[in-house]
Amino acid sequence: MTSNTFDELNAEPAGMPVPARVLTIGAHPDDAEFGAGATLARWASEGSDITILVITDGSKGSWDVDIDQDELIRRRKAEQADAAAVLGAAATVHLDHVDGELENSAQLREQIAIEIRRHTPDVVLTHDPWQRYQMHPDHRATGIAAVDGVVSAREPLALMDSGFDAHRPSAVLLWSADEPDHGEPVTDEWFERKVNALLCHSSQGETTMIDAPDNATQRTQFASKLRQWHTDQGAKLELGPAEVFKRLTP
Repeated sequence: MTSNTFDELNAEPAGMPVPARVLTIGAHPDDAEFGAGATLARWASEGSDITILVITDGSKGSWDVDIDQDELIRRRKAEQADAAAVLGAAATVHLDHVDGELENSAQLREQIAIEIRRHTPDVVLTHDPWQRYQMHPDHRATGIAAVDGVVSAREPLALMDSGFDAHRPSAVLLWSADEPDHGEPVTDEWFERKVNALLCHSSQGETTMIDAPDNATQRTQFASKLRQWHTDQGAKLELGPAEVFKRLTP
């Protein structure tokens, strides 16, 4: 696969052809759903083979100081599997780094690069590591390791003992970008699929979804806020409701 320098400058802001294979890389269970759930659901329905790569074990995802963290890890993996099924993803992979302690290490970059080579995605989606004021260290570390991993994966002379050939995705889409330049439309059908996938993560109801999984009124409020967010994001690119990204060409 070839690309020209600065190809991203020629990218259309609205939509792209449905990719055959997709790898989304999130720091925690539910990050992919928040960042790109509607896009993933639509692409899956149109034939994309989607893999969700989760970097950490989710073991800090609770405000209950008495919770059994091993049980929390098991629960979050089960929730991720349920959410992947709602989205139509073909596979979920967990790297099981400790939640809250992630670093952009050579080991992490290599692990991500190998997954890119293994799954040969046309598109990689992940956190924007250059988002201003992003406080969560796992989001920052995952984003930069994922971008670095794309570079490692594409280089024929890198990781020659990995057992996989070099692979260059055609695009990288970074969610939560301060300066998005690409949007994927969010219609009612795919919005509902995204909300339903997020609600699978019931352990996160208190921390990120204002108790939406357990309370119908709160679910309505959560969905309303999410719908308005998509509208506001799409407006940045003069689009209708959308999930927006910074698009890079590897």
